[in-house]
Amino acid sequence: MKREILISKWLNNDLNDQELEAFKMLEDYDDLVKLDTSIQAFKASDYDTSKELDNVLSTITPTAIGGSKKQTMQWFKPLMRVAAILAVCFSLYYYTTTLDTTITTEFAQKTTIELPDASSVSLNAKSLLTFNKKDWKHNREVELNGEGFFKVAKGSSFKVKTNTGTITVYGTQFNVKHWDHYFEVICYEGLVGVTYNSQETKLKPGNSFLIIDGKIIAKEKENRSSPSWLNNESTFKSLPYKTVIAEFERQYGVHITLMNIDSEQLFTGSFAHDNIDVALKSITLPLRVTYSKTNNTITLKRE
Repeated sequence: MKREILISKWLNNDLNDQELEAFKMLEDYDDLVKLDTSIQAFKASDYDTSKELDNVLSTITPTAIGGSKKQTMQWFKPLMRVAAILAVCFSLYYYTTTLDTTITTEFAQKTTIELPDASSVSLNAKSLLTFNKKDWKHNREVELNGEGFFKVAKGSSFKVKTNTGTITVYGTQFNVKHWDHYFEVICYEGLVGVTYNSQETKLKPGNSFLIIDGKIIAKEKENRSSPSWLNNESTFKSLPYKTVIAEFERQYGVHITLMNIDSEQLFTGSFAHDNIDVALKSITLPLRVTYSKTNNTITLKRE
């Protein structure tokens, strides 16, 4: 059944069980339910439209409109109904065409999204991606909070916006990581432009742009063809230990407490995403740190 028919029958509370299941499978089902809830919030209670319309018409003289009151009622009421239907349809169209699509991942979760132009984005754990599907032909732009690996289809300009900087590309592969006090872009293919503080830095394959705590950090050339997290492994090279801990918490959904440990000390190493005990040893043994686990809380301690 066509989308428009399902929506029309839903608005009239006329869906059977089979049609209701088909309606729930619509791509914008959640948006339509939210819209309906919002409209209900504006609905006036105990308001008789017909009665109020009669009251208004009773104050209009027949000569004022060039005919009798009966004639007025014959054309005016249907006209009002048509106007009301058009107003609701316009509101529904405007709401659904301007609504953004948002994808999120939880702790220890990854997902891959295909964008309207066949570009794809792989999201790491605890990340959020927002874009407007209806306006995509005119504005290929996404907003990211977290970490994502982009494979951009060739075509018009493609932009990734974060609270720290904007990335502009023309058919390429790159990784963006944006967390509190941490912003990193790595180009794996093509050419990437990173705009930060109104200045653009262009990255070629293997080049990186890294900012930690507001400071630009120089990095060696990246030799991998894709980020390690796509293969369920987080890799670090001379990065603050707090960065390692934050990533560990996102991948395993735990809370880590540090005791007698300098969170700013630099760490080089990696940990896997599929075995927490092996991963803990990977981030503690190099620093001669011990750990203990209590439910979802892990304590790292240096004697």
